[in-house]
Amino acid sequence: MILLTLLFALYATIVHKPLQRVLQERRRKSEGAMEKSRADISVAEARTAEYEQGLREARATVFRAQEARRQAALQARSRAIAEARKRAQAQVQAAKADIQKDRGAAQAALQAEGESLAQEIVRRVLEPAGAGR
Repeated sequence: MILLTLLFALYATIVHKPLQRVLQERRRKSEGAMEKSRADISVAEARTAEYEQGLREARATVFRAQEARRQAALQARSRAIAEARKRAQAQVQAAKADIQKDRGAAQAALQAEGESLAQEIVRRVLEPAGAGR
C-alpha cells in the first residue's frame, strides 16, 4: 500500500502535474487562437460589409451618372426634333405661300386669257359673215 501511495505521488509529481500544465497551456493557446480567429473573421466580415457598401454606392453613382446622361440625350433629342419640326413647318408655310402666289398668278393669267378669248369669240360672232374671207 505504501508502494502504491509512493508510486501515485511520484506519478502525480513527475507525470500528471506537468502533463496538466502542458494540456492547460495548449488549451489556453488553442482558445487564444480561436478568439483571434473569431476576431479576424469579425474584422473580415466588417471589411466585406464596407466593401459591399462602397460597391453599392459606386453602382448607385454610376447609375445616377448614366441616368443624367440619358436625360441630357433625351433633352437634346427633343430639342433637335422640335427644331426640325419648326424648320419643316416653316418650309410647309413657305411652300403654301408659293402655291398661293402661283395660284393667284395662274388665276390672273386664266382670267386674262378668258377675257381675251371671250372678246375673240364676241368679235367673231358679231363680225359679218363674209368679212373675214
